[in-house]
Amino acid sequence: MSLAQLITPQQLAERLDSPNLVILDCRFALEDVDYGQRSYALGHIEGAHFADLERDFSGSVSKGVTGRHPLPDPEKLVARLREWGVDNESEVVLYDDGTGAYAARGWWLLAWLGKRSGVALLDGGLTAWHAAHLPLSLDPPARREGNFSGQPDDAMLIDADGLDQRLDSADLTLLDARALPRFRGDMEPIDPVAGHIPGARCAAFTENLGSDGRFLPPEQLRQRFEQQLQGRAPEQLVAYCGSGVTACHNLFALALAGYPLGKLYAGSWSEWITRPEHAVATGDQ
Repeated sequence: MSLAQLITPQQLAERLDSPNLVILDCRFALEDVDYGQRSYALGHIEGAHFADLERDFSGSVSKGVTGRHPLPDPEKLVARLREWGVDNESEVVLYDDGTGAYAARGWWLLAWLGKRSGVALLDGGLTAWHAAHLPLSLDPPARREGNFSGQPDDAMLIDADGLDQRLDSADLTLLDARALPRFRGDMEPIDPVAGHIPGARCAAFTENLGSDGRFLPPEQLRQRFEQQLQGRAPEQLVAYCGSGVTACHNLFALALAGYPLGKLYAGSWSEWITRPEHAVATGDQ
């Protein structure tokens, strides 16, 4: 079974009564951190639990040391997943408003903790759910303690020092999931320094999606990443973004295309620039 799976709104609607199903609502907005919780309270897919990017899917920020969304403490995340009813054998579906950017962070965290099957993103997110004329619920989800027993696999990660040492490696493919203007350093709306890590290639996560907001077919995704890899081993790929969130979208798309999982630089750009010895590049290269 593929590590990356998608589920359509119709397929999810047909499974809502499954006792093995856990749904996580991952809606979030960087410019309004309470947006997701408010939106969830106004309506969510029946049975969904709210998973907050900053409170659940991120750890504590240390100014000048970490990025904006460091990884959560694995023991705390396992405990939270159990609170949501996640078992080792659960089918977990994650969704956000549409792009899958925040849902993909949850997918990656589950894979990091060892849950590598039975996890899917709702293709097109809540936008596709609305388009299918499916209802939302105001009811709180049923509470059931799960037995999930995950352990982190840090082989899925690379830290700043490890990446810095590899920047001159001929086999490194370093993908930046941010939009081209941020990659180039033309503008930077969030972080204090503009630009990108030297040697990176711009691979905006939004290009994993079609005009309908759903993921491109696997064969099209494979063509996209073949151009980025240029014959280099996909296992040597490193994904990053602004804070380790949308990079997970690229890793999901790579897995959807049939590639083995590369590494996540979780600290990403917002951590990289905290250290003045780190080089910064601008422009297309």
